[in-house]
Amino acid sequence: MPRSRQGACSKATIANDKGDAVKGFGNMGNMMKQAKQMQAKMAQMQEELAQLQVIGQAGGGMVEVTINGKQSVEGVKIDPKAVDLEDLEMLEDLVAAAFNDAQMRMAQITQEKMAKVTGGMNIPGLF
Repeated sequence: MPRSRQGACSKATIANDKGDAVKGFGNMGNMMKQAKQMQAKMAQMQEELAQLQVIGQAGGGMVEVTINGKQSVEGVKIDPKAVDLEDLEMLEDLVAAAFNDAQMRMAQITQEKMAKVTGGMNIPGLF
């Protein structure tokens, strides 16, 4: 008799497990649909970012670096007043600072757009 009891309990447990698993597959399908929607939104956002241009500045605007959403430099403007042939290191520092400023601005814009796509969730590895 103990065997049939144990078997009956096992069958009930399996039935419950199957019921839960079937219910889980419905949720999984919904999750896959949401993931595809998010993927489409992210692709659209990446296209928008690629078209974006951001200007970073240094030296009170004497040096400007323009980058696009792919982090490629589109242009560099240097006010002639920033050029001192005796101190080229200062100019080099200003160009680097303007580039870093542009990257920081682009990162902020990217983060804001990502928050809209992900609903504010911080998903590691995305941008």
